[in-house]
Amino acid sequence: METILEILKYILPSIIVFLTAYFIIKAFIADERKRREVESENRAREKLLDLKLVGKKIVDPIRLQAYERLVLFLERISPGSLIMRNNVNGMSAFQFQISLITNIREEFEHNLSQQLYISSTAWNLIRNAKEEMIRLVNTAAARCKDNSSSIELSEIIFQLSLENEKSAIAEALEYLKNEARQFF
Repeated sequence: METILEILKYILPSIIVFLTAYFIIKAFIADERKRREVESENRAREKLLDLKLVGKKIVDPIRLQAYERLVLFLERISPGSLIMRNNVNGMSAFQFQISLITNIREEFEHNLSQQLYISSTAWNLIRNAKEEMIRLVNTAAARCKDNSSSIELSEIIFQLSLENEKSAIAEALEYLKNEARQFF
């Protein structure tokens, strides 16, 4: 029994030192893993932020160009601009009506892809402006006589557009400008 006590005298402190070292090293390793995980997450966040910044540098100019093109579209389908670009001497009111509507639709189709870069609300306002302008041309054409000239149709279009206090074109333009200001 004395030998067992003598052996325990030497082994027991060694076991205690070993267990103490084991738990300290285990805690150190766990802390090191957490630190590495946090560093890894931070690096991943930084890379994601860098990618977003690079993407923003690429997309922002394209987005600004989309706003510019859509503002130009709205200006081109406004009554004054549309009539001046499409009026040809000697055209009948019906020919002029067809020319105006065709021009509006072509301009719109030319800018269809720009909807990717603006909000859904802005795009809906642009579509409404296009539809309102087509409706305005058709309403004016319905008020013309069968043998009317393009000049008479132009006068009726201008008259109808002046009666409309807040046109869909003006509303869409204002919304686009405000939306563009938010991003830039």
